[in-house]
Amino acid sequence: MTRRPRQRAARGRSRVGERFEAEVGPIAHGGHCVVRVVADPETDPETRRVVFTRHALPGERVVVEITEGTEGDRFWRGDAVEVLSPAPERVVPPCPFAGPGLCGGCDFQHVRLDHQRELKATVVREQLVRLAGFAAEDPLVSGLTVAPVPGDVNGLRWRTRTRFVPLAGGRIGMRKHRSHDVVEIDDCLIAAPGEVDHTVAGREFTVAPDGFWQVHPGAPELLVTTVLDLLDPQPGESVLDLYAGVGLFARFLADRVGERARVVAVEGDADAARLARGHLAGVEQAAVSAGSVEKVLATEYDEPFDLVVLDPPREGARRKVVEQVVDRAPRAVAYVACDPAALARDLAIFAEHGYRLEQLRAFDLFPMTHHVECVALLRRAG
Repeated sequence: MTRRPRQRAARGRSRVGERFEAEVGPIAHGGHCVVRVVADPETDPETRRVVFTRHALPGERVVVEITEGTEGDRFWRGDAVEVLSPAPERVVPPCPFAGPGLCGGCDFQHVRLDHQRELKATVVREQLVRLAGFAAEDPLVSGLTVAPVPGDVNGLRWRTRTRFVPLAGGRIGMRKHRSHDVVEIDDCLIAAPGEVDHTVAGREFTVAPDGFWQVHPGAPELLVTTVLDLLDPQPGESVLDLYAGVGLFARFLADRVGERARVVAVEGDADAARLARGHLAGVEQAAVSAGSVEKVLATEYDEPFDLVVLDPPREGARRKVVEQVVDRAPRAVAYVACDPAALARDLAIFAEHGYRLEQLRAFDLFPMTHHVECVALLRRAG
């Protein structure tokens, strides 16, 4: 039987297409700003509705057009289709296909590059306070910045893998934001020319054609260097690399701890796990398991590990995996995160079990978009 998709109950008449003049509030996680509009100025002038608004900047006065929302929804979505009072950080988007109703691939083409990083840092700080329980004045929060990464060209030409929508006659397109509609383009300015290079610090890695690999050319070496710096692995220490991919971190950690040290990699994708075995060939006590990290840890490797690397997908590691990591009693954990909200939720779980955040670094691996990469170091308290 084929299960039909659940239909959301009607929530009143649609407000899509309506326009409101309003002042833009703070940046929010997801590439939009918070705007509050008077939903019904004639009948209910005191009630304001939150509109998560793209193509805006905090402090601006804009005209917002609603792109998603009905009368009964808690919040709406919208685009800033006219800027009445621009912020000083606003620039003309370098890409002609960036803007309301156009390509949905980039969030911040209208923002000066250095300010994009300030906005991302603001979002990470807000998630740490709201979801992980940190105080805003904590130096780990207040001092956080997002660093640029070598390998792009002023925020452009960095994406080594790009999926276009094929169109008739060999033309290409990109999807609109939260839509299946296609915008025809002739060039993507964040796409990098040429092949994907899988060489990191002199080591060559094999990746399946559709397998995971960091899309910014500077990312793999930067992340490896950061993880090694934070963990400071010592000869003979045992290593557990979770969501290991093709074994990028495990391979360089093995170099540090020595060929006879215990190195275990766990990866959900069977092809990636197979490639990881090849990359760890020659490490005498290396082991690679293919399968769900949660399920593998529930049945295998029930032993102490000195060091753990976590590089989970966007939804994070979550409680069951975090608690199994804690059960291995590592002296240090390096958590590589592509979503600050998921990271913050998992940090709160680690804190419940006595692991505190000691260092946090953030990198702009995805310029022109709202995405940001973080690497956190956790240690047992006491």
